[in-house]
Amino acid sequence: GAMAGDEVEGERIRVEGRVFDGDGNPVPDAMIEIWQADAQGRFAHPADGRGSNAGFTGFGRTGTGTDPQNRFSFDTIKPASAAQGEAPHLNVIVFMRGLLTHVYTRIYFADEEAANAADPVLSSVPEARRSTLVAARDGNTYRLDIHMQGDRETVFFDV
Repeated sequence: GAMAGDEVEGERIRVEGRVFDGDGNPVPDAMIEIWQADAQGRFAHPADGRGSNAGFTGFGRTGTGTDPQNRFSFDTIKPASAAQGEAPHLNVIVFMRGLLTHVYTRIYFADEEAANAADPVLSSVPEARRSTLVAARDGNTYRLDIHMQGDRETVFFDV
């Protein structure tokens, strides 16, 4: 769904992907939530005293079951870095059948190479697995699939 009204500043992007189970099958009933900073790196949250970007909550939720290819998608704005040394990213929570509790991950942007290289969280991930967190850009769309298990398992974080 759309997360930003016309009045919200920032580069309009779409973030999309699919969730795959351990057998490599798309999950038809996963739910994805994202939480992100705005184009100035501010969060729409009382704990962020810098003031919120009017009309932008930074929160989105969508299921994979409404799309014929079981994709999730968010029409949003590209976030800026929210803290010194941190690369722009989306915080992601995945809910699905068979998970006892939800899992946390992040989506980084492939065209933010310098910021990604300096990001402390991404740098803490073994280099061979970092690509599971970086969305490829095609025009204004970033694509990243989430793999719950298997060879290309997405890196998940304890929060």
